[in-house]
Amino acid sequence: MTVSDTPKERPRVMMLGLRGIPDVQGGVEKHVEELSQHFVDKGWDVTILGRKRYLLTSKPYAWKRINVVPLWSPASMKFEAIAHTALGVLFAAFRRPDILHIHAIGPALMTPLARLFGLKVIVTHHGYDYDRQKWGGLAKRMLKLGEAAGMRFASGRIAVSNDIARTMQSRYGTPVEYLPNGVTIRRSHGDSGILHKLELVPHRYVIMVARIVPEKRQHDLIAAFAKLADPSFKLVLVGAAEYMAAYSQEVEALASTVPGVVLAGMQTGDDLSILYENAGLFVLPSSHEGMPIALLEAMGFGLPVLASNITANLEIGLPPEDYFPLGDTDQLAGAMRSKLAVPFDADNAAAKAAQVAKDYGWLQISDRTLSIYNRVLKR
Repeated sequence: MTVSDTPKERPRVMMLGLRGIPDVQGGVEKHVEELSQHFVDKGWDVTILGRKRYLLTSKPYAWKRINVVPLWSPASMKFEAIAHTALGVLFAAFRRPDILHIHAIGPALMTPLARLFGLKVIVTHHGYDYDRQKWGGLAKRMLKLGEAAGMRFASGRIAVSNDIARTMQSRYGTPVEYLPNGVTIRRSHGDSGILHKLELVPHRYVIMVARIVPEKRQHDLIAAFAKLADPSFKLVLVGAAEYMAAYSQEVEALASTVPGVVLAGMQTGDDLSILYENAGLFVLPSSHEGMPIALLEAMGFGLPVLASNITANLEIGLPPEDYFPLGDTDQLAGAMRSKLAVPFDADNAAAKAAQVAKDYGWLQISDRTLSIYNRVLKR
């Protein structure tokens, strides 16, 4: 074999700042899971550094040609992300990927350390995490410091919303490229039995898919559903709690007092697809989002939707009747009543799904992400 015949080595990217893949709850996790599959298809070698306790096994494994490396992290809401990221940066410094891609502003605190090791670092800003209700004063200051470190010291910067990109460029005077979250709609492959298990009737339930944390405001949706006072409908809350035991207990207690509320826990695969496909309405009442993947997924399944009027949700550009004032359970109940009164229209649902696939396809988002990688590699 001549030198010219030698196969070109695949470029290598290492992803850090998430719990792991596959089927790990969270928007960042879904984002990385989808992007990575397209990167592999486009000839990249992808390694995900995950947190051991969330993963399939404690040993390194391959999933759909993506390398997943479990690393230790403390079982602490305050220190889990930063300790794991520090360890991940040391691991990356040893393995020397072409690109280290750090996700979220908390983990971005380690960007200067990674640059000191000579790594080329991309940082994706997934949202103003210091606005989340679960963080105290010190944690909020550390998250803001992480944002500053990521925006000032990264080799390349990405934001998942226009608002974040514009704000970061203004605040730090550095270029930030807007690349939205995408959505992949995976239809079910048959009846999994989830509707029977949860005693649900197709198109006769409202669904919300989100972690059970304060900023998702499940309690608002339960209160609005109670005001709906229509026993022919149920409310299905899909998602699990993370650390916030007090809030999850509050949601469970409130749900127990309202007939028709179903706490479905975390759902994946065909079960989740079937729950989306058969819902009558999707609602997202949250007070904080980066860019709402679950809302895009619901739209991709053709569901009628309602979302709180926060900036991240408004950026989706839905009609005015698809929004309600944050925290206003009376208006939410009225909007739900109006939406549920409209019969299911299969043709309209298909048209909505096609538009979402066009506007938020992961293929174009992965292409644009790789173009940023390649620009950084040429420097």
